[in-house]
Order: sequence, then structure tokens, then C-alpha cells
Amino acid sequence: MSNRNATRIIDEKTPLMYLAGPMFLEMLLNILINNIDTMMLGRYNDNSAGAVGVANQVMFFIILMFNIIATATSIVVAQYLGAEKYDEMNKIYTLAFGVNFFAGMVLSGGVMLLRGPVLSLIGVENAMLQDAKDYVLIVGGGLFLQGCYNVMLQILRCNGYPKVGMYISIAVNLVNIGGNWAFLYGPLKDLNMGVKGVAISTVTARIIALIASVIFFYAKRIGKLSIKYVIPFPGKLLWEMVKVGLPSAGENMSYNLYQIVLLSFITKMGENEVNAKVFCASLTSFAMVFSNTAALATQIIVGHLVGEGKEDAAYKRVFQTLKLTMPITIGLSVANWLLSPLTLRLFTDNEVIIKLGFYIMLVDVLIEIGRCLNMTFVNSLKAAGDYVYPLIVGFITMWGLGVTVGYGLGVWAGLGVAGVFLGTGTDEFIRGLIVMRRWYRKKWCGKAIVQSDKKEREGL
Repeated sequence: MSNRNATRIIDEKTPLMYLAGPMFLEMLLNILINNIDTMMLGRYNDNSAGAVGVANQVMFFIILMFNIIATATSIVVAQYLGAEKYDEMNKIYTLAFGVNFFAGMVLSGGVMLLRGPVLSLIGVENAMLQDAKDYVLIVGGGLFLQGCYNVMLQILRCNGYPKVGMYISIAVNLVNIGGNWAFLYGPLKDLNMGVKGVAISTVTARIIALIASVIFFYAKRIGKLSIKYVIPFPGKLLWEMVKVGLPSAGENMSYNLYQIVLLSFITKMGENEVNAKVFCASLTSFAMVFSNTAALATQIIVGHLVGEGKEDAAYKRVFQTLKLTMPITIGLSVANWLLSPLTLRLFTDNEVIIKLGFYIMLVDVLIEIGRCLNMTFVNSLKAAGDYVYPLIVGFITMWGLGVTVGYGLGVWAGLGVAGVFLGTGTDEFIRGLIVMRRWYRKKWCGKAIVQSDKKEREGL
């Protein structure tokens, strides 16, 4: 039986920043890992940095497949805790961890074997191809670590321990920075490992993150992981989680595939355009991090409230989040654009790349407004059990607007990489308005995965 006392109460009175604050710092630190890789490699070699950026785009698609279970874990755990179904928790924890471990091993092997054809398919320049292959071989082989860690992180967050991820990220950053420095500029530089050394640092950091999360899980007596909890195998529970996670992860996978298609447009424009895209992606990540973490925090709160049967409280809570996150997101994205001629010099001294980046960052202001709407309402719809609608809407706007507008403006009209980004901006903004309308009309009500013990006792 899961230890009820280990679960910290999350309800309509839970301050947003109690969850979002640590998650914000955690995600900021995670982004810092990728940016440090890019920044240190950018000073080492522009093409090495571009290769890692492209490789990460490909591997992120695989990580999203892990989120079929990780996303479902967040939604199911939050609703079950809100409904006070404590007897089921160890089964859910073990099932989620086990599925991601075994699926992760298969996917890690697959990405190692197919790295060459995939990178060639998206048109990676020959100057970047070998570095990209090396990075995918090492980091891709350890992707199962990220899949397992994602599950543990969701479990800890939903149980009211959002600070754990922040502490782990601090440790991981120190390991990653130290490893990068050692391989690129320090005592191991004579090995000339370059991208391979950076990849080894990344995998080492992920091993440490997973071990630390499991240790904390047991130290706080949140629950237990054991094969006995899935004997006999809970096929019905797994199917329930897949039904929740598949549409949610499917939307994210469609988005990342769509981004790869846009990236293929950019790779054909030249090395400067690819590097501008990679460097700007590092900067734009800072603009979205607050609204993203606030949306994730709101998702946890909404899940608890819906599981408890408090749909009206959930409805109001989402709009409260938007009132806070939208002004901050706009302010951050505008500041990011205005400062980009300076901040891009942290990555490169190439004036062509810096000029291209300035226009990309201008377009990103529109993207971040739409993305803030998307993340807030899509995450909340999923938490309430309305997980199919965001998939349908996302598929239509991404491929119907994002790709067509991006190709039309970026390639056909000759606006270059900024035009491709305008396609993303059109998709994000229109999709954000559509999902906001869905939440406003309360079409998600009555779609909860589980009913609270209290409501069952009341005969509701």
C-alpha cells in the first residue's frame, strides 16, 4: 500500500509558485545543460554545435515516445491522489517505470542502428554529419535513462515534491559542465573527442539524475517499485494509461515531426541558417520556460481537483494561471528579441548568423504568445481527461498551417529561416485560441478518468 502520509496535499488553495517555482528553476537548469553544450561547442567549432543541435532535434522525437507513459503517469497519479485511491499507487508507479524501461531499451537500440539514415533523410550537411552520428550513438544509446527519469519526476511532482527535480538539475549541471570542460578545454582535450566527450558528459549526468530520483522516492516513503505489484499483470490499468498517454504524446510527437520537416527546409538553405536556428532555439527556450512550468504546475493542480470532483475550481484556476503567465511571457520574449544582437555573441561572432538570429527572435514574440495559450489550456484539458481533442486540433494546425505557411514564406517567398518561423507562429497562435475556447465552453467536464471515494460514497 502506498504511504498516504508521504503525499503532500494539493488542492485549490495550493499556490501556483509552490509547484511552478521549483519546476521553473529545474527546467531552466535543464535548458542550461543543452545551452552549455551548444555554447561550449560553438566556441570549439560552429559546425559541431550545429550537429549537436540537429541531433538533439532527432532524439527529442524519441523522448516524446517515452512520454506516452510519462504523461499518462502525471495525469493518472494526480487524479488518483485527488480521488484518494491510495491502494492503487504502487501498482501505477511500478507499471509506469517498468514499461518505460523496457520500451526505452528497444528505442535506444533502434536510434543507434538507424541514426545514419535518419540524419541523411533530413538533409544534414556533410560537414556536420559525422559529429551528429557520434552524438546520437552515445546519447541515443542512453535515452532509456531519460524515459525512466521522466516517470520518476512526474511521480515526485504529483506527490507534492517539485523541488527534487530542481536539486537534481543542479547536480546534473555541475557534472555536465565539468565533463564538457574536461573534454573540450581541460585535461582530456588531447583525446580530441570533441562531440563524443560532450555526449559522454550528457549520459553520465542522466545516470546520476535517475539514481537520485529513485533514492528520493524511497527516502520519502512515497511508494515502492516491485514486480509483485504487477503480478498478475494489470493489463486493464496499462490500457487505461496508454489511452491517456497515446493521444497526449501523439500530439507532441506530431509537433516534433513537424519541426523536423521545418528543419529540413532550413538545412537546405545553408550552414549559417542552420546555426542561426540552433542558437536561437537556445535563446527562445528561456522565453517559454516560465509559461511552460506554470502550465505543468496547473496540470497537476487541475488533475487533483478533477479527481476530487471539483470541476468549477479547476475551471477558474486555469484562467488565473493565464493572467499571470501571459504578461511575463510577452515581456521575456520582447526582451529576448531586443537583446539578441548581444546574446547571440555568446555562441558565435559570425555577423551573418547574428543578423539572421535577430529576425528569428522578432518572429518568436508571436510564437511565444500562442505557445503560452497552448501550454496552459492543452495541459489543463489533458489533466481533466480531455486528451483526444488537443491531438486533433494540433494535427490540423501544425500540418495545415505551420508547414504550408512556413514553406510558403520561408522557401517560396524567399524570406528564409525567419519565414519558416512565421509558419510556426501562425500554428501556435491559431491553435492557442482554439483550445482556449474549448476550456471556456467546459467541453471537458465529465471526462475524469477516476471518481473520488467521497463521491462514490455519496452515490454520485
